[in-house]
Parts: sequence; C-alpha cells; structure tokens
Amino acid sequence: MRKSRFLILVLALALGLLLVACGGGTTTTTEEPAAVEQPSTAEEAAPAEEAAPAEETAPTEEAAPAEEAAPTEETAAPAEEAMGDKVQIRWFVGLGTGTDPQQVATQEEVVADFNASQDAIELVLEIVPYDSARDTLATQIASGNGPDIIGPVGWGGSNAFYGQWLDIGPYIESTGFDTSVFDPALVDSYQTEEGQVGLPFAVFPSAVYYVPAYFDEVGLAYPPAQYGEMYELDGEMVEWNWDTFTEVARRLTIDANGANAVEDGFDPTQIVQVGYSPQWQTHVNYVGSYVAGAAKIVEGDAPGNYSVNMPDSWKEAVNWLYDGMWGDQPFTATGPLSGAPEFGNGNLFNSGKAAMAITPLWYTCCLGEFRDAGLEFQAGAMPVGADGQVHGRVDADTFRIWKGTQHPEEAFTVLSYLITTGGDKLLPQYGALPAIAEKQDAFFEVKSQDYPFVTPETWEVFKAGLAYPDAPSAEQFQPNWNEAWAREQTFFDLIQNTPPSDLDFDAEWQKMIDDVNAIYNKD
Repeated sequence: MRKSRFLILVLALALGLLLVACGGGTTTTTEEPAAVEQPSTAEEAAPAEEAAPAEETAPTEEAAPAEEAAPTEETAAPAEEAMGDKVQIRWFVGLGTGTDPQQVATQEEVVADFNASQDAIELVLEIVPYDSARDTLATQIASGNGPDIIGPVGWGGSNAFYGQWLDIGPYIESTGFDTSVFDPALVDSYQTEEGQVGLPFAVFPSAVYYVPAYFDEVGLAYPPAQYGEMYELDGEMVEWNWDTFTEVARRLTIDANGANAVEDGFDPTQIVQVGYSPQWQTHVNYVGSYVAGAAKIVEGDAPGNYSVNMPDSWKEAVNWLYDGMWGDQPFTATGPLSGAPEFGNGNLFNSGKAAMAITPLWYTCCLGEFRDAGLEFQAGAMPVGADGQVHGRVDADTFRIWKGTQHPEEAFTVLSYLITTGGDKLLPQYGALPAIAEKQDAFFEVKSQDYPFVTPETWEVFKAGLAYPDAPSAEQFQPNWNEAWAREQTFFDLIQNTPPSDLDFDAEWQKMIDDVNAIYNKD
C-alpha cells in the first residue's frame, strides 16, 4: 500500500471521526499529536480510497521507524480495561487505509461480530487519523503502550517500524492455520529477516494495461493473455520479453503527423501518444523490480556498516527507461510531456495518451474518465526479464502484530479472524482483491459491472500475477527509510526532466548511491 505509495483523499473526513461504541467492543480515538508528513504511495491509499493522483510527485517523508522515534509529551490514552476475565486486544487503524467513516462503520461491525463469536477476547478498535498515525504509533511503542494489531498497512508503512513486528510463524504452526488458501509466493513474500511477519490479505497484482483500439490502428497483436505465451510480431512468434515490449511501445508512440517512433520523419517534439506509461510506478525501486527483478538492496545490520546493494541490473533498467524518454526512438513520456494538461497531468493512461501502462490492480479504481470517454482497456501478461523470469509487483496490505504484545496467542486469533471471516466485510470497503483465491470472483464481479467491456481473460491475468510478487518488496526496509526513498525519488525526477545533453547518467547514479549510503549510516 504502501506505501508508499499518491492517492490520499480521506484525510479531511478522518478528522471528523467521533468516539463511537460498538456492541461487545469499544472504538477509541486518539487526540492528534503534531502531524508529520507521510509517504503518498499508491499502496497506502489508492486501492481503498478509490482515487487517482493529480500529478506525479516524489513521496513525502515518512515518520522515523519506531526504534528511532523519540517519545513526544502527548501519548495515547490507555485502552479501557477488558470486561470481566476477557483478554483485551487493541486494533490500531490509521497507518494505511481504514479511517473513512464508512470503513470505520464496517470495522466496528467486524469488531462486534468477533466479540460475539467467542467469550475469551475483547477486541477494541482504535482509530487514528492517517496524517498523525505514524507519530502516534511511534509514541505508543516508545512508551511501551503499543497496540496488539496494526493494519491494514502496506510495505512502506510497515517498514517505517521495521524491527517491531512479531514473527507469527510459530502461531501459524501451533494453530494449524491453513496457508494453502493463498498463493505460496504471497505467503513467502512475508518471510523476512524478522520472520513470518504477516499473511496475505488485500492484494493488488500488476499487469500490462493496454488499449486494444490503439493496437488495431497500427496492426499489432495484443499482449499475451496468459503467462508463458509467445507474441506475434511481423509474422513471427517471439518471446514476450522487455525487448519485444520496447519494440511494440515504440511502434505505438505516435507524433502529430501519424508517424511512429521507428519510422523516418518521426518528430519527438510533437508526440501525441506514447506507447508506454509506468503509471504511478515512477521510482528507482519500482523500475528495478519490474524490469530486472526484486533484490535486497541493503547490506549490513547497524549504522556504520550499512551499504547500498542495488544490482547493476537495476541501473540498466532505469537507464532503459531513461532512453525511452529521451532517446532517438522514444516510447514513454518525459517529465514535461507527462505533466502537460493534455496528457492528464501525469495520469497518461486515464487521459487516453498511452497505449500501454504497467501498474497494480488498484488503478482500476480510477479509470472512470477513460471509460466515459468511450475508451476500453484490457490487461496482458508482464514481460519476461533478461534472466528468463517474470518480474511482477504486488502491492499488498495486511495486519501485523506488534512484537511487544503481552498476548501474542490472542492477537493471532484476532489476526486470523480479520484476514478470513472478517475480511468478507472489510475487503469490499477497502476496495481490495482478497488474497484467498476462492473469494476473488466476487471482487471481479463488481469490477465487471464498473467495466463491462473487460474480458474474463483480463481478470484472470491479474489473478495469475499474484504468483509474481516483488520479494523483497520494492518498498522494502531501508535505514532512514523516508529520507532514502526520497533521495532515490529525486534521482528519478532528475532523469525524467533532464535530457542526456545536460546529464551524465553514470555520474548521477553514483552520486545517488553515495548519498543513500550516507543516509543509511546516519545515527
């Protein structure tokens, strides 16, 4: 969700939440400490808030990880005493989605359902406005008064509190929780240095969105509808890899005279349609993960010995996209072109100015204008990387257990309920695809009502994409995460807005690496 992440519209609504009670349980709200800036990544907002960003911007800073946060004077009030002999479990909402009034009402209903289902645990809901949630949670943890359950929260929000999550592996084993209901790759993606820190819940797999009409206009075959299929190009069957993708994207990049980027006379100063938009995936870590594959980019375990470990393949992937912006045969938009009003102020695909886009499933929240303009989209498989593997990305939100909880077994009982039975009510409010395979058809039935022209094969492509998560996540832990992420974003913004005549790519890349190394090792 991360998370981290461009699309928050609910902050103003969240400020008006009232203290409410729910049968058998309690909802509490905390007073706001001084607000801190939060990351605005898609996975933290777009999926559930049903909104699209107005422009592409660098993520704003996240709060420092809890272990680095200094307590503030104001701390959240302790939760109410549990009724009778029940163990009280606090559920903290606000680090990701969940603060919209309708979402709060549904969460209260889930709390009431859980409390009525058994007599050993009292679940208490704690709502905190998003823009102060990290600060509030850091303060609670620093004071030893952390909640038991936190979520829904994506990778970016979670990594702001790296080192604070309980390894739930022993509780999965002791309770016999059936993880076979999930794609194994999704379960494995939550296995980190901290242990098994979560289970799949709300997922947003990626795919290649495309406009069939634009392919028809230039006589190109559509992207493959299944992973492993070949692609027909100029009468030959070729692998659907990034080289093929690039050639197709160039042929779909059109100038004002109707010439495409591989034809003589093409005018790159008069582009009216690009072949590809990395829609809201404009960060070094995103591009590296999609094109070259997920990689652990941090070495070391303490300030003073951390180092950046971005592979050369990530540099090559970002350079590929840079050439796609400014090269002789462009296939994607530069920063100035992307930001132009006629190109949707950054929302290229929705504006109808891009033939293809790669972005997670949450983007289907935000294609109303596209649909209303009479345009149709479908989705195809992600390309194969240079290593012969598919490299997807899955934005994902889930619930985490604070490692300082006094009641880990009871907390896992609650977590198990939230991601299974409780999820039946929660996921529609969060606008998320269930990670449990047998519950996914209902989600796509709703999507089919929103977009009746989308074929069943498209929805199957998204389902298949769950087998290709970025593990570790593109939003993985980095020391001083907020500052490191922002520095990487600054590099990406630089290449979007600076032609090769004014930029030494290799020198600027190394400068970014050196700067991030210094950021990692700050005290």
